[in-house]
Amino acid sequence: MFKSLTARAIIPVTISVTGFVIVCCILLYSIMKTDMTNDVIRYETNQAQTIVKSTRYAMRHDDRESLGNIINNIGTQEGVEHVRIFNKRGLIMFSSAPGEVGKLLDKNAAGCIECHRGPVPAATLGDMQQARRFFNEKGKDVIAITAPINNEPACYQAACHVHKAEQKILGTLDIGLSAAPLVNNLAVMRSRMVIFSVMVLLVTIGGVAALLRRYVFIPLKSLVDFTEKTIQGIDQEIPPGGTEIEKLSGNIRSVVRELNSIRRENAKWKKGE
Repeated sequence: MFKSLTARAIIPVTISVTGFVIVCCILLYSIMKTDMTNDVIRYETNQAQTIVKSTRYAMRHDDRESLGNIINNIGTQEGVEHVRIFNKRGLIMFSSAPGEVGKLLDKNAAGCIECHRGPVPAATLGDMQQARRFFNEKGKDVIAITAPINNEPACYQAACHVHKAEQKILGTLDIGLSAAPLVNNLAVMRSRMVIFSVMVLLVTIGGVAALLRRYVFIPLKSLVDFTEKTIQGIDQEIPPGGTEIEKLSGNIRSVVRELNSIRRENAKWKKGE
């Protein structure tokens, strides 16, 4: 396929190194993407728990106005797409979007089905199970978390509370943050990995080519020149190029001398006849 020794030596190395770097970059990007997404989900889960704790006092005192203001203020923060609290039946009680208040959520919808999959709703979920990713009605990429509002002793012992102690979950907080920062960070990481991969390829292939030229191609060229001149009867020094090249050159010189000696002997015999 490749007539030149240089091409036969360099091109396979180039293909192998390129394939190795591409596979490594794909695996590394996949791992880093998963880690970054999980970090965002954990951060958002902590934010949800902070909101639940921040609204606990207003809930215990049935201060709906303060609770509504807290939800609205959080909803105005940059990157927050929605914040809402709905009760056990799925009725939205508070929301950063006033038009949602009073609407009933479908228990089979994303974010609800994880708890309502079985006959008895699950009381707890892991961080990754609480998360979902979707495009909202505005076309924005959103990562949302549903965090349960537990019926703690301070809740069911309050004078205003009507829920029994046996009821574990009072409602759910649903918060959605824009995934744009994550998408942008992943895009920056991809571009940097591409630049880094190209640099690695250039340095690796350039280094291999330089080493091959220094220790293989130049000595081989000297050996070829030495062989041709030796065959022509031109006596010259053995070219330097390492033990193998020098040994091979010496063997070639010995073989050529023996061949020349045999030729001279044959010529004498012919003249004698």
